[in-house]
Amino acid sequence: MSEVIDTGSLTDLAAGKDRPAARPSSLTAGPVRALTILAILFLWWLATRLELVEPLFLPSPRAVLDQLFLVSTEGYADSTLWQHLGASLWRIFAALLIALATAVPAGFAIGLSPIARGILDPIIEFLRPIPPLAYLPLMVIWCGIGETTKVLIILIAIFAPVAITTAAGVATVPADRLDAARALGARKWQVLLHVILPNALPSILTGVRIGLGVGWSTLVAAELVAATRGLGFMIQTASQFLLTDVVLLGILVIALVAIALEGIVRLVERLLVPWHGKA
Repeated sequence: MSEVIDTGSLTDLAAGKDRPAARPSSLTAGPVRALTILAILFLWWLATRLELVEPLFLPSPRAVLDQLFLVSTEGYADSTLWQHLGASLWRIFAALLIALATAVPAGFAIGLSPIARGILDPIIEFLRPIPPLAYLPLMVIWCGIGETTKVLIILIAIFAPVAITTAAGVATVPADRLDAARALGARKWQVLLHVILPNALPSILTGVRIGLGVGWSTLVAAELVAATRGLGFMIQTASQFLLTDVVLLGILVIALVAIALEGIVRLVERLLVPWHGKA
C-alpha cells in the first residue's frame, strides 16, 4: 500500500505555521541514562583500581558495598542504616503532612480571597527567599535539638512552594467552568471540590515535588547540627573519623531516596491527574 501523505501538514509548513515541537523519545533517553551511570561507575572503579586517588579521599566501590553490608547489619553510631533512614523519612513525611494540611488551604485562600492574599502574601514572601537553615539557630533556641526543631525547619522549606503553586492553580481555573457549575446549581463547596480542586491538583503536586526536594536537602543539613540519628547525622559522624566509605554510602543513599521520592510523586501525578500535560 502506498504511504498517505498529510497534505494539510505540508500546507502548514509552506505557510510558515508553527507545529508542536517533537518531544524527545524515552526509548533513546533511557539507555543514555543507563550508559552514563555505568560510565561513572566504571571511571570510579578504574580510578581506585589504578590507585590514582588515595583510598582516604576516594574509596573503591567494593569498600562502599562492604560498608553497606556492615552498616545495614551491625549498624553505625548506635543505629543501623535502616534506623538512620527511618528517622530521616519520618521527619520528612511528618513535615510534608503538616505542610499539606496548612499550605494547601493557605494557597486556596490566596487564590480565592483578596483579603487572605493581603494577609498571607507578606508572610510567604518573607519565608520564601530566606534559606530554611537560617532559622535553625532560632529553632534550636526556641525548641531545643529534639524532633520538633527538625520538623519545623523542613516545614518552612516545604510550605512556601506548596502554597504558591496551589494559589497559582486556583487562580488559573477557567471562568467558563465556574460559570457552568454555578448555572447548573452547584453550591460553593461543590464548586470548590469538583471544579477548583481538580484544576489546582496538578499545581499542588508540582509544589509537593519542589517542596520535597528542598525539604529533603534541608533535613540532611539540619541533621548535621541537631540530631542523634539520621542519614545526615551518620555522614557527619563518619566525617569526623575520616570514614570516607561511610560518608559516600550515606551520600548515595540520600541520592537514591531523593530519586525514589521524585518517582513516587510522579506516579501519584499519573494516577490522580492522567490528563495533565496532554493536548
